[in-house]
This record gives sequence, C-alpha cells and structure tokens, in this order.
Amino acid sequence: MNYLILVRHGQSKWNLEKRFTGWADIQLTEKGKLEAKESGIMIRKLNINIDSFYTSFQKRAIDTMEIITKVLAIKNKKINNFWELNERHYGALTGLNKDEMKKKYGEKKVFIWRRSWNVFPPPMKFDHPYHPLKNKKYSLIPKSKIPSSESLHSTYNRVMPFFEKNIQPLLKKKRNILIVAHGNSLRALCKNLFKISKNKIVKLEIPTGNPLLISFDENLKIKNPKYLDKKRHKKIIIDR
Repeated sequence: MNYLILVRHGQSKWNLEKRFTGWADIQLTEKGKLEAKESGIMIRKLNINIDSFYTSFQKRAIDTMEIITKVLAIKNKKINNFWELNERHYGALTGLNKDEMKKKYGEKKVFIWRRSWNVFPPPMKFDHPYHPLKNKKYSLIPKSKIPSSESLHSTYNRVMPFFEKNIQPLLKKKRNILIVAHGNSLRALCKNLFKISKNKIVKLEIPTGNPLLISFDENLKIKNPKYLDKKRHKKIIIDR
C-alpha cells in the first residue's frame, strides 16, 4: 500500500482578511504557520517514508511545505515546484474583500464565482498590481499559458495533465507523495480522484493545514481517504 498526502497551505493573511487571493503571493499568518507545523506533526505520526514532495510557485504553499519538512526532519530532499499547482486565478477579484463583493453583487453571484465549475470571474487587466506577468518567477512560462482569470474547469485542465505526467507514474511505482497546494487546485485534483460530478464539486471544501491521507491498493484503487485532524475535517465527497 502506498499513499498520497494532500495539504492545503496554512491560513494566509488574505484568508484572514477574507480577500480573493488567487495568484497573488501572500504570506502565512501566525495561525497558518502553526497549522503547517501541526500538519507536519500529524504526518510524522504516520511513520511513512515520503519519496517525493510537490508544491506550487506560491509563497504560502512553499512556506507551508518548508515548515512541514522541517518538522519531519527531512534534509537535502528536492522540493518540486510547479506553477500548474497554483491556486485558481481569480482575475479582477484578486485582492477584493469577499463580504464587500457580496454586498455589491449578491451572495449568489459571489458563490458562483467562488464555487462553480465553468464560470470565470472578470479578467484581470495588465495594469493590475498582482498581474502574473509582472512577477519574475513566471518569466519562463509561455505568456499564452498565464491566465488573466480562471474557472475551476480551466484550473482542472492545467492540474490534471501535470498530475498524470508527474504524479501518477510515481504512484504506480508505489511511491509515497506529499503535495502542498491550494484550495482550488486541490478541489480540481479531488474531483478527478473521487469522481465528483460537476454539480457536487460546488459543495467540496478543503480546510487549511489539515492533511488528507489517501491510500491505494495494489491496483491503485483509493481506500479510506481521511483527514488527519478529525476536529477540523470536511466532508469528503466520493461519487464512485
């Protein structure tokens, strides 16, 4: 039996302030750092040898991974950073307060922007201070692949090819994998892993800093997925 461990980064400053974050590079709060540390402690208790580590290009996920690996006392291990694991790009909503947007556009509209499968938020203009093309870390990515807005569907369309190319072959070799990413990139991945329908995916929530342990049998069939922190778990939707 081998394992895939999925961790949404710890609470960020914009999570705390209820702002749409997307591709903006926002730091962890002290609570977020503690969540990351507690994630590491819970993973350590599993007594699993982790073979490969993957995270996004974004600071809040990278810092969460760094804290976790420090708790695990892992040294000289390569951390693989892929922009395909980035959070969903929230377009022009980036940086705006969710409660203020609800007052302006209504709760239903904001819920659709946040949770729906194929609705794009308004696109981000280039003069926006958080436009990805202004960030040097994305300079080697073809401009055509850098979004100005994303739906969950378009997020899925970049996450899944990455997963199938980089992660699935390792799982087939019975490797144990740790991925630290974001709410929507992990929602996209879980949609595939748990065969969640387009209608039900709107109900899936991913808690910050709570490792989701997924075990596989000899045929790579998922067995008994569970959150390690039972007090802060969210319902795991499985449509299979």
